[in-house]
Amino acid sequence: MTFNLLTMGVDLNAFHKLTYGLYLITSVKGEAKNGMTATAAFQVTSEPARIAVAINKGNLTHDFVEASGLIGISVLEKETPFPYIGRFGFQSGRDTDKFAGIQYDTGETGVPLPTEHTIAVFELKVRDSLDVGTHTLFIGDLIASRKLSDAEPMTYSYYHVIKGGKSPKRAPTYIAEGGE
Repeated sequence: MTFNLLTMGVDLNAFHKLTYGLYLITSVKGEAKNGMTATAAFQVTSEPARIAVAINKGNLTHDFVEASGLIGISVLEKETPFPYIGRFGFQSGRDTDKFAGIQYDTGETGVPLPTEHTIAVFELKVRDSLDVGTHTLFIGDLIASRKLSDAEPMTYSYYHVIKGGKSPKRAPTYIAEGGE
């Protein structure tokens, strides 16, 4: 099959073929802590070590990152239960304490780092940010990191196809029902 790339149009479902992980992004604001599920976190450079994270401007975690300049990332294992993912992805920290009853450590920077179903953690100090419309791309300098397990990481494809997970409306991977 051949395509005329000049007349293909836009197929939003093509975004589901980009590779993503599934992460918990956390931050603090004073004594308060919050977190969210995200797919858009990636290493930008190794020397110096920097990671970028995209966060919807409407998410409470976005406000926390802007206020503190701190980001925590917990890389989820492949076998993470759907309710655990949903705890951070399908409810707001404005209405519930997402950390109630879960295991987490407090990192060197003070950010909470969930450790259940987590294979690695990272702590970042925001170096720069870029307004990309509905989201802000935060670029952070790596302050601390630790590998916790050799388990396989959860990919967005596995979450979407095998677990039947959906993207919340504020996620960069969200596509409206019937969206093309």
